[in-house]
Amino acid sequence: MTISAALERIAPSRTTAMTDRALELREAGRDIISLSVGEPDFATPDHVIAAAKAALDAGDTKYTAVPGSARMRAAAALHFERDLGIPVPPRQVIVSAGGKQAIFHALLATLNPGDEVLIPAPWWVSYPEIVRFAGATVVPIGTTPAGGYRITAAQLEAGITPRTRWLLLNSPGNPTGATYPADELKALGAVLARHPEVMVLSDDIYAPLRYTPGAHATLAVECPDLADRILTVSGVSKSHAMTGFRIGVAAGPEWLIQAMGRLQSHSSGNPSSISQAAAIAAFEGPQDFLVSWRERFRTRRDRVVSAINAIPGLYTPTPDGAFYCMIDAAPLLDRFGDDEALCLHLLEHGVAVVAASAFGGQDGFRISFAADEAKLEEAVRRIAAALA
Repeated sequence: MTISAALERIAPSRTTAMTDRALELREAGRDIISLSVGEPDFATPDHVIAAAKAALDAGDTKYTAVPGSARMRAAAALHFERDLGIPVPPRQVIVSAGGKQAIFHALLATLNPGDEVLIPAPWWVSYPEIVRFAGATVVPIGTTPAGGYRITAAQLEAGITPRTRWLLLNSPGNPTGATYPADELKALGAVLARHPEVMVLSDDIYAPLRYTPGAHATLAVECPDLADRILTVSGVSKSHAMTGFRIGVAAGPEWLIQAMGRLQSHSSGNPSSISQAAAIAAFEGPQDFLVSWRERFRTRRDRVVSAINAIPGLYTPTPDGAFYCMIDAAPLLDRFGDDEALCLHLLEHGVAVVAASAFGGQDGFRISFAADEAKLEEAVRRIAAALA
């Protein structure tokens, strides 16, 4: 027996691999601080937990419609308009088992062998693997810390070919925290307007965790003339500390939502009815707690950036959103050979991080500051000691 050619094209997630390795070492008795996973350490809000319990007590444990219940899709539409500024009817929304599934279904429903997908690098680890699984070709667009880890309109224009089918944008981004301002999105939109065959997947799941002033900017709002070929992805995992509930939402043109629903009807069916009840409460309920969460993340970010930049050989720009720092360690690579060896060295000293090469980057590593302040302080101290 052999595995499929499609599966042979992809590699396991290196972020989850490092997290699993950290768990193994903990179970063996080692003191490991894991900064490898993007999971808020805050408790899920009480009103969300209460809604899940109420759904269980009411016996809401049956199938729902494949793209989500009518109320769930309406709650997601409320979120898209209130929080992202995208007015969308519920029929143009799909609910899935996490944002990752929505992205997977959108790309598998539209890509063919030979198609190309533009992805700014460093990228979230699953983007290129999903593209490769679909049989399409990944076309990286390199970014730099000096450029805020954002692509330019000129880079986008240069990357588009007759085979280009998608541009994947993630703002705020994982692993860099890069956030596109409105003027830069409009410049990208002007390029896309000249290439009507190119669709855009705008991954905005970290939008509530943005530290720049003003409203969140997203392509569907800044370039409304492109709305019929933009899929915007969001969810509750990061903003509401609901990673285990596995609920993602996506809004886009009706034909694409229907295509994704057709695929979802055979891959998983409807998302969990109990998780939908919790997500409805998350979207319809109070949002004021996000203010204090953002401030705690901002404080952690500032402390981590300051501490990392005080370590000889390391540098990180200040991320504008999400809860990650992409750290450049190029001056240290002569000692370690590559960033994977550097990360294993740090793991031996009690800190789990993920190599930049896992994200299409190089010569460094990503840390998540979605951990409590005491753990972050100790982790940075261990990193400094390991590199001294």
